[in-house]
Amino acid sequence: MPTTRRKQVHLAAQLPGIHNVTAWSDPRSESQIAIGSFIRLAQTAERGKFDFFFLAEGLRLREHKGRIYDLDVVGRPENLTVLSALSAVTTHLGLAATVNATFNEPYEVARRLATLDHLSGGRSAWNVVTSYDAFTGENFRRGGFLDEADRYTRAAEFLGLTRELWDSWAGGDLPADAERDEFVRPGAGRFAHRGRHFDVSGRFTTPRGPQGHPVIIQSGESDAGREFAASDADVIFSKYNQLDVARAFYRDVKRRLAAYGRTPDMLKIMPTASVVVADTDEEAAAYAAEITRALVSPQTAIAHLEAVWGRDLSGYDPDGPLPDVEPAADAHFLKGHSVFRKGRGETARQWRKLAEERNLSMRELVIEVNGGQTFIGSPRTVADAIDHFVQTDGADGFVLVPHLTPGGLDDLVDRVVPLLQEKGVFRKEYTGKLLRDHLGVRAPEHTARPVGDEKETR
Repeated sequence: MPTTRRKQVHLAAQLPGIHNVTAWSDPRSESQIAIGSFIRLAQTAERGKFDFFFLAEGLRLREHKGRIYDLDVVGRPENLTVLSALSAVTTHLGLAATVNATFNEPYEVARRLATLDHLSGGRSAWNVVTSYDAFTGENFRRGGFLDEADRYTRAAEFLGLTRELWDSWAGGDLPADAERDEFVRPGAGRFAHRGRHFDVSGRFTTPRGPQGHPVIIQSGESDAGREFAASDADVIFSKYNQLDVARAFYRDVKRRLAAYGRTPDMLKIMPTASVVVADTDEEAAAYAAEITRALVSPQTAIAHLEAVWGRDLSGYDPDGPLPDVEPAADAHFLKGHSVFRKGRGETARQWRKLAEERNLSMRELVIEVNGGQTFIGSPRTVADAIDHFVQTDGADGFVLVPHLTPGGLDDLVDRVVPLLQEKGVFRKEYTGKLLRDHLGVRAPEHTARPVGDEKETR
């Protein structure tokens, strides 16, 4: 009898830069900013035949009660510069970076991403994000210049313009033909764009990279964000790593693709996830509990509650009950973070209900709502769980976020990946050079070059 081909699992790795996901105080943890840490983690991911290595980024250090929020990594180098360095010490691994579409300009972003695509031999990817807040904008002296409602319209035009810039060079525009005394075609790089947010024209300096267009990643979960991903992205990051909720998200995003002439395989959905592996399920569960408590210290628990309540809760016992006061409606203790900025009253109500039902302390509640670790168990248990999640359409794969830098992926690569390969759901070797090959997504069709003068001479 014919058998249905099993879906292939896609895996990526992220070196955390923000949020309380890194146990930096663990004695096995090394530098969060030294190039050696980036190199080791990226090379481990490539040894595991992962699709790509991802660096997140914020454009301002967040603040809690006017002080640097110390759960952020301070001093993290700029993403694309780091990935350019990693392109020299990896051969197949995709290299993905967050680049903000609110506080950058299309020409410069298009040039830097095309450059990375050339340097890496076709392995670059761009996680397109937007910023809503004047707090971040202060770093650029234009805080609040863009209404939040316009952030996706600007991002959509921004992405469209970068594609115009990449397409301003055709495949044969750099012949370097000595016999004909022709190094570059006359019309190469010409572009002209007039839109609501951008009115630019000129010449783009960088020929198309091996992928044509770098892989586009998006991470929005709002309705506008999902629509943006369905129309333009190759990968969408998801925060939904609970199977029932993840399936609903998966169905919703995939069904939107048809409206844009796209098929479900043209967009990969990859939630972020963490993995704790030990010899037995019981040992892994104990280790996971230890990690979670390390990630949510008493001070961290108080900070999370203050972000929701908008009040100074330092006088409360983190191992005691939730505060008996209601959230302050107009106070925001955590600046520069999109979480907890809306619906804080409803969040507090839900948290209080959960704490009462389960008799949770403040710290226990924060551990609970943070979700803890995603996949916990022996190598076989973890491999089976990852495979089941993908085969039942909870996701197409995962972006794995280790709690230790730079050795946090070792157990997964050495003990779980071989079992996924044994199941026939994960590659044993790379079958292509481009990141698009790993993901199984093709580049958009090359569009006609914009306005150009084909009679121009050198």
